[in-house]
Amino acid sequence: MRTAQLFWGVVLLNVAVVWALFFTVAPEPKNAILGAGQLLGLHVALLMILQLTLIARLPWLDRRIGMDRLTSWHRWTGFTLFWVVLAHPLFVLAGYATAYDSTMWRQFLNLAVMVGSLAGMIALVLVVVAAGASIRYARRRLQYETWHAVHLILYLAITLGLIHQLFELSTFTASPVATAYWWTLWTFAIGALLIGRIVLPLWRNARHRFRVAAVVPESDDVVSVHIRGRDLDKLPARAGQFFIWRFPGYARWWQANPFSLSAAPDGRSLRLTAKAVGGASAALRHIPVGSRVFAEGPYGAFTSLHRTREKTLLIAGGVGVTPIRALLEESAGDIVVLYRVHRRADAVLLPELEALARERGARVVLLSGRTGSGDPPLAPFEPANLAAEVPDVAERDVFVCGPPAMTSAVLRSLRALRVPRRQVHAERFSLAA
Repeated sequence: MRTAQLFWGVVLLNVAVVWALFFTVAPEPKNAILGAGQLLGLHVALLMILQLTLIARLPWLDRRIGMDRLTSWHRWTGFTLFWVVLAHPLFVLAGYATAYDSTMWRQFLNLAVMVGSLAGMIALVLVVVAAGASIRYARRRLQYETWHAVHLILYLAITLGLIHQLFELSTFTASPVATAYWWTLWTFAIGALLIGRIVLPLWRNARHRFRVAAVVPESDDVVSVHIRGRDLDKLPARAGQFFIWRFPGYARWWQANPFSLSAAPDGRSLRLTAKAVGGASAALRHIPVGSRVFAEGPYGAFTSLHRTREKTLLIAGGVGVTPIRALLEESAGDIVVLYRVHRRADAVLLPELEALARERGARVVLLSGRTGSGDPPLAPFEPANLAAEVPDVAERDVFVCGPPAMTSAVLRSLRALRVPRRQVHAERFSLAA
């Protein structure tokens, strides 16, 4: 929580700096409408820098906040960017039209022949395309691989946005202070992105040389892939974390999927377990043994490092059991595992959970059946039912991983049962599995 507050405090501080620079050293705009447009443009630049920081996957932030929350912040920052990037040109065009007693269309044509303005216009179109692919309706109908490929164009949009800003007198060249400030922000954001997304993954993959050691079907639509490599005991991975996996030579380079470790790292091998929900994940069962693997990570704060109590409650839904199973393997003390599935046949890794529970004296409860079915209606995660199953839930750290609807229901019940927020750790199914 303190890290999140510090992060957003720094963001607000930079907003204040941008306003101060605009009203003290930037050239005076021709009218208030144009001034509002220019100020919105500065916020577009700040939002782009924030987006780069959020997607840079900085280990310091990731370990303390978690990729789940960082991705949520990235999503909402993206939608904010969408609206601000739409408002910015409208105010600018209206301001110039007012200043020169012209029309907005005429001013658009005048600006479109200028390199900086044209770069900004193309960036606007790319941001709109990426935002359209992120709305809930479109996201549910796109495969993860397609959605991920569409979002790669945002790198081009940000590059064009930087070019656009270089031509704006109200930013880079307004004063030496403004120039130093903006170059510092852009250098930090781009440097963080290059280190977190390119340098560190390339270095780790060159060092560890990941290869597929075995492919094991767990059910009709779930498969486990065992990975081996060099010096895996030096890989800073923990139970509950995930990697973003690529299989070069077998799948297209842009096909990358986030899959959790389904077994605690032992220094000799890694294991991921995935359900076939997209083209790349469905093809995992056909990957030849010996295939090269490119892995980015480990990511996520869904680990036992954040435990605050001696007792633990692990709650899994569907294939979201993968990080829960790994956490059970690494955990000690009084542990209860609630595993939610539609049918017992859907409970992948259940024999492993039960074997680990016997070794550790833990209790595993399988909750099967469709929510709302039966009489009384099945609702295992309603506050009363959850408290009946685990009476001392408020005295436990609670780790939750599963589909968004299930995770949200559990979190609501935990709030109703007054489980302290610091004891609740959630990983959204869409990221973890």
